[in-house]
Amino acid sequence: MKYTLFFFLVFASLTMNAQKLPNVTLKDLDGKNVNVSSYNNSDKPVIISFWATWCGPCLKELKAIKEVYPQWQKETGVKLVAVSVDDAKTIKRVKPLVNGNSWTYEVLLDQNQALKRALNVVNVPYTIIVHKGEIVYSHSSYSPGIENEIYKQLKKLSK
Repeated sequence: MKYTLFFFLVFASLTMNAQKLPNVTLKDLDGKNVNVSSYNNSDKPVIISFWATWCGPCLKELKAIKEVYPQWQKETGVKLVAVSVDDAKTIKRVKPLVNGNSWTYEVLLDQNQALKRALNVVNVPYTIIVHKGEIVYSHSSYSPGIENEIYKQLKKLSK
């Protein structure tokens, strides 16, 4: 019995570590379709940040990253994709908020929460890093300074 449990845990761990982005198509702010699985093909790290206009911690995290994002791009080649989970009631707030904050991130709209469900995201903010087709890091919620942990992860990947 002990060995069965051990092998199950090892297998589950390996399966979870090898998770890729699913084949889900979202719209960008211009209404163009973007298949999220295309980010699996990037040799550079891709940060996927789930957020919403009504989520204060989400906005704090994206604003904190904005300050260091140009440096991260130069050092690691990272791309940040901000995935809004706003629904039909609040989706119209996304573009003005993005423009008002001068975010240079790629912004996708997960209005029906297909990507959120596919990745089992429960709460926002939720941030993952994808590198060479695998989800290599994730965190939920926001606390000041979390961008430093994300940066450490990016530096590890760029070595």
